[in-house]
Amino acid sequence: MIKFENVNKVYPNGYHALKNISLEINQGEFVAIIGLSGAGKSTLLRTINRMHDITDGSLVVNNQEVKNLKGKELRKFRRKLGMVFQSFNLVTRTTVIKNVLTSRVPDMPLINSIIGLYSKEDKIIALEALDKVGILDKAYVRADQLSGGQQQRVALARTLAQKPEIILADEPVAALDPITAVQVMDDFKKINKEMNISVLINIHHVDLALKYADRVIGIKAGEIVYDGPSNEVDNEILKQIYGRELSEDEVMGA
Repeated sequence: MIKFENVNKVYPNGYHALKNISLEINQGEFVAIIGLSGAGKSTLLRTINRMHDITDGSLVVNNQEVKNLKGKELRKFRRKLGMVFQSFNLVTRTTVIKNVLTSRVPDMPLINSIIGLYSKEDKIIALEALDKVGILDKAYVRADQLSGGQQQRVALARTLAQKPEIILADEPVAALDPITAVQVMDDFKKINKEMNISVLINIHHVDLALKYADRVIGIKAGEIVYDGPSNEVDNEILKQIYGRELSEDEVMGA
């Protein structure tokens, strides 16, 4: 599904964010990317849907060389990749279902998208997505009346309604309290297992990464220093990734 070969990313200011990255991620995997802030986690994730262009190397997703995609091809490619951010990016003054339905707009006739005329099929897709994340009962509630955890679940439902094959999540639980973070991670795991959607998640909470992911990729200064099963990550490996031993609070993302 996703294959990096000798990928480098150098920003215009000369900062070398990714250094000779080579890895493969298969369909249906749940992968957590961990490391210090500035290690290259977000850059790695955002090269996959070409929010960031790679400098050199090869990045193939769904048998397509990402750097060669342009215009309509790139837009079509991105439809298969859902993106969930730390900020929920909701229109808070409208209803939950209308927020979810925005993900259907690219597949709609232009006139329908302009006047907000959604098909019965689109509404069913949106309601099913809300049901998947356990907030179907909030469909006709305004988004600003929801808790932070519920808003993140709306953002996840919006991504699901896009019908993606891969979900990229950039610190999706960083702004949530520990109990709500677990609930949202439960949703990601459920979606991963029941729908066979690949999930790649950048996360500061090492404990959640080890609990939920099948595989962990540890990045330090733009290089992969660990890539393997989550159940094999021990204190020595964490020390390699973070450069020192972590306190209990740091392991829990505090």
